[in-house]
Amino acid sequence: MSEFIPAFDWTRVMVEPWTVNLPITLWIALMGFLITAACGLIGNYLILRRMALVGDAISHSVLPGLAIAFLFSHSLKTVPMFIGALVAGIVTTLLIELIHKKTRVKQDAAIGITFSSLFAIGVIIISFGQTDAVHLDAECVLYGEIAFVGFELVQTELSPDALSVVEKIPVLNSELFLSGNMLTIAPPSVIRMAIVTSVTLLLILIFYKELLVTSFDSGLSSSLGINSTVMHYALMGMLSVIIVSAFEAVGAILVIAMLILPGATASLLVHRLPPMFVLTLVHALLSAVGGVHLATWLDCSHAAAMVVAGSILFLAAWVFSPSQGLLQRWFGRKLEGFDQAEGNCLTKG
Repeated sequence: MSEFIPAFDWTRVMVEPWTVNLPITLWIALMGFLITAACGLIGNYLILRRMALVGDAISHSVLPGLAIAFLFSHSLKTVPMFIGALVAGIVTTLLIELIHKKTRVKQDAAIGITFSSLFAIGVIIISFGQTDAVHLDAECVLYGEIAFVGFELVQTELSPDALSVVEKIPVLNSELFLSGNMLTIAPPSVIRMAIVTSVTLLLILIFYKELLVTSFDSGLSSSLGINSTVMHYALMGMLSVIIVSAFEAVGAILVIAMLILPGATASLLVHRLPPMFVLTLVHALLSAVGGVHLATWLDCSHAAAMVVAGSILFLAAWVFSPSQGLLQRWFGRKLEGFDQAEGNCLTKG
């Protein structure tokens, strides 16, 4: 067994990531938190609407959008790839609804048909577009590699006046951000994900009532003047943007788990949506940090390790949940049995 699992070294696993390797670890953990937070926040609504598989469909169906954007632009620049993947995500949503509403095919089958077909088309298109100059790797799209985030740092030279201002800011006036007159800026992918996560949280706060009502009762939403169809497609649009923003770091497959795990874990512990959002953010933070340490220990993919850390949190909630946990149910049955036995004794007496 030791051949497969490295020995646990406390210093290497728990200390060095935040000391020796701090510049890289910080950005990896932050990126993991932002992705899991954004996915988890929108994932709460997917769980409420019983639409968890839609995230699966969109995450796979971005591949043809990426491939087509690659064929037209002949590059892997962010803007064309983002637009291509976003369009593919929206088309996926429309196709699922079209197949479901215009045929007798149920929604889960429509999802399976759509994402498998589009994914296959994407694989074929990729095989047409490979060149010696630029190579689009399908494996990277599927699995991603968040560890590269720490190597995307951008530095800018500060003027003397700007340097004096930056030196007065405690957070920036450190070796992590400032080296001489060179200021280290966050990786572009982290900045993009921070914007997406912030916008997602802002939109959820603004349209909280509309999303809540349409998630539970479309009839009530209509009586309140809320268009459930518009809210549905707006939600799917947000989902597409989040998936497209996250796939470069964690890949299309692992983003599925990040969409579901935080919300599923929170739903085991609380039954109201606002506390679920708070627990989702806590889950995202613990998953990101725990994943960093797990990946350091096992020398494996950071994104996969973050998902495993999130799964461990889900299992813990499943076991120890005060209302739905396995222990609570076991003790509840035991106490119920004792009460019945005591009642029988009193009856006989």
